[in-house]
Amino acid sequence: MDKQQNNSRRDFVKKAALGSAALTFGGILPSFSARSYKSIVGSNERFNMGVMGVNSRGLALASNFAKQPNCVVRYVSDVDQRAADKCITRLETIQKFKPVAQPDFRKALEKKDLDVMVIATPDHWHAPAALLAMQAGKNVYLEKPCSHNPKEGEMLVAAQKKYGKILQMGNQRRSWPNVAQAIHEIHNGVIGRPYFAKTWYTNSRKPIGVGKPAAVPAWLNFDLWQGPAPRRSYKDNLIHYNWHWFWHWGTGEALNNGTHMVDLARWGLQVDYPTKVQSSGGTFAFSDDWETPDTQMIALEFANKSMITWEGRSANGKFNEGASVGVIFYGEKGTLQINGGNSYSIYGLDDKLIKEVKDNTEFKAGDLSNPTEKLDGYHFQNMFEAIKGNATLHSDIQEGYKSTLLVQLGNIAQRTSGMLITDPANGHIRSDAAAMKLWTRSYEKGWEPRI
Repeated sequence: MDKQQNNSRRDFVKKAALGSAALTFGGILPSFSARSYKSIVGSNERFNMGVMGVNSRGLALASNFAKQPNCVVRYVSDVDQRAADKCITRLETIQKFKPVAQPDFRKALEKKDLDVMVIATPDHWHAPAALLAMQAGKNVYLEKPCSHNPKEGEMLVAAQKKYGKILQMGNQRRSWPNVAQAIHEIHNGVIGRPYFAKTWYTNSRKPIGVGKPAAVPAWLNFDLWQGPAPRRSYKDNLIHYNWHWFWHWGTGEALNNGTHMVDLARWGLQVDYPTKVQSSGGTFAFSDDWETPDTQMIALEFANKSMITWEGRSANGKFNEGASVGVIFYGEKGTLQINGGNSYSIYGLDDKLIKEVKDNTEFKAGDLSNPTEKLDGYHFQNMFEAIKGNATLHSDIQEGYKSTLLVQLGNIAQRTSGMLITDPANGHIRSDAAAMKLWTRSYEKGWEPRI
């Protein structure tokens, strides 16, 4: 890292990273420009970044990191040459420095000047890439979900302990000031004992059709794209976004978007692992290559007499409770609702509004790659402060794994009997051999992830 001094900015970042901004200022992020972004958040200590996977969410993350005053994106890795070129051009405009194209991210990990690897690939690459990065001595910003299956999540937890690197999962709402304040209010008893958290995500996605075998495009390294996944032939409806709906590479809407709100629900209820998991749903809206549910209901019960539900509707965007995405906590004395943005509302048992905390930072509900750019900087800065030893991560891999596991268990229930009995000590599935087969996966020979 290149170091310069800027104490006023550093003090602010430290407060934000430690959470005091959330509890002291309430909503402190009005609408602001990229120029003011740099003056508000961060210090002049510059972290050298690499970004792996820059087609959609990765492009948004790379651009957002480039806007931070205390880092520079030096390496761009993508199997799609077009995506890499587009990202490099954009970043050069933003940060006035042209990143180096490093198509194979493993080559980027060899660079001594790389401090943090950002991983925004398809889900099947998340954990294997993070493991390789930590083994190379790099810190990691890992998009949710942290893993394709529970075993990989366990491996990440073990690897982080072994290598001692900072690993922040991208469930960025843990760093948003008003969201953190809302959870703090719940923990302080504003609605009494919370016992039920309802979460949801709605969208009006389109069918993906029936894929046809096709030649791999010249701009794509399909072998590296598949990486640890056993090889399958290329089809014309897979890349880029549609891989989400194939179990071989993706994890469905439950982990694509459900992870965010289920994470807040678990945080608010202060629970770790469930005792029972149920899921129902299926591909009800489409008759095409979708394998994961386009309509799904997951219910998780916990030993402290509480529960979480998640409703996912990928093909019908009708709002729930006035929002396309959200979580509602029901307690003995009232209700607290957090929608997609950095705001929340508290209601009494009579459903009358008691308190409303607003933030005018826009939440772009229809933006699939970057709905909350202006808020996500808090999560980045928390990671930077943790690397410097000045803060505790808001979403370390232990917490990220637990939240990811909840929706993974929902998917395993969906794909087997519909119901799982689980160990509240560690979330492991009890007495269900068929379900336990989905605790891990098979890998392409020579690509198996290791700690």
